[in-house]
Parts: sequence; structure tokens; C-alpha cells
Amino acid sequence: MKVIAFNGSPRKKWNTATLLGKALEGASSKGAETELIHLYDLNYKGCISCFSCKMMNGKSYGRCAVKDDLTPILKKVLDAQSLIFGSPIYLGTSTAQMRAFLERLVFPFLTYTDPTESLFPRKIKTGSIYTLGATEEMAEELGFDHHISTTEMILKMIFGVSETLCSYDTYQFEDYSKVYAPRFDPEKKAQRRKEVFPLDCAKAFEMGARLVGNDER
Repeated sequence: MKVIAFNGSPRKKWNTATLLGKALEGASSKGAETELIHLYDLNYKGCISCFSCKMMNGKSYGRCAVKDDLTPILKKVLDAQSLIFGSPIYLGTSTAQMRAFLERLVFPFLTYTDPTESLFPRKIKTGSIYTLGATEEMAEELGFDHHISTTEMILKMIFGVSETLCSYDTYQFEDYSKVYAPRFDPEKKAQRRKEVFPLDCAKAFEMGARLVGNDER
């Protein structure tokens, strides 16, 4: 069984990457082969609306026709048993890199039918991990949950099963004294990093194990 995680953060060793690593540890504990792909290492763009993936009897029907660094990655997905997507929330949504990736990944499998159907060859489990500098209350007030719930709905539609983990009020800077960010209390951030983030890491581990197991959510 192959589980692939996609890091939509430009950081390779911070909150999002750490949680994805824990999720993959959970998957590995159940015997899965795992891989972590850093999207910011790749050169690609989002969907270009060529509609090659929608042309009846076309050689790219149901597949993205654009050739770039995502081409071999999208091919790998076809053989994966589980997918995990990780991104910080920037301006209320995933990073541009993650959004572009999801456009290229999801759109070719989505049919223009009523009801919408999926061309992905089987049902697999997916998970999404989000990191937010905002508190849970701030995120709800600002409507961040709309993007998160919409993405989960789309992933369920295309792949079958999806779940979401959000890590709120994350520790953003290694040294808050060097950054002009008076809205944050560095001591409270540090305390949350010490007390709550490990719990989020445990939840990520459990998610990874669940995505490999037989139980569904």
C-alpha cells in the first residue's frame, strides 16, 4: 500500500511538514509505503482550461494533458491507496501552490454530468491537514471553514472518503522579537506550541493510521 503526502507549504521543516510527517508515520505503522512530496520544489501552474481532459475519445480524456513537473506526480496518484494534502492557510485559503495542484489533480476526474461523477478508477481515502496562525474562533469568524469544508466535499466526491485536521494558533516564527507582529503574544504562542501542537501531532499520526486501516469516517 502506498500513501503519498503533499506539502503545500514553502517550509519543509515547520508546522505543516511536521504534521504531514506524523501522518506518514501513522501510515507506516500500519505497514504502508510512504512518500512526502514538497510542491514548492516543482515547477507547474494550475489548470489552463484546455479541456483536453474532457474531449470524448481523446487521448487525454480523464487525464491532465499538460506536460510539466506535475506529470509524473499525477501518474503516481493513480497507483496510490491514500493521499494526504497539507497546507497553511494564507488569506483564508490554501497556498497558491496547493490550489494549483488540486486544480490539476481533481478537474480531469470530474465529469460534466448531472449528478457529477468521478473518473478516478477506484475509491481511496484522503486526508487534509491545515495549519493556521489564527485561533479557531478567529478562523470561524472570518469564514475560513468554508474553504476547508468545500475542499473536503470535493475530495469525497472524487476519491470517496476524506477527513480534515486543523491545527490552530500555530507558532509561526522562530524568534518573535525579530518580527513586527504586535497582535501576537509570543509567550502564549510558545505555550500553545509546547502544550497543544504535540496533541495535533498525535491526531495527525492517528489520521495516517486511519487512512490505511479499514475504518471510515
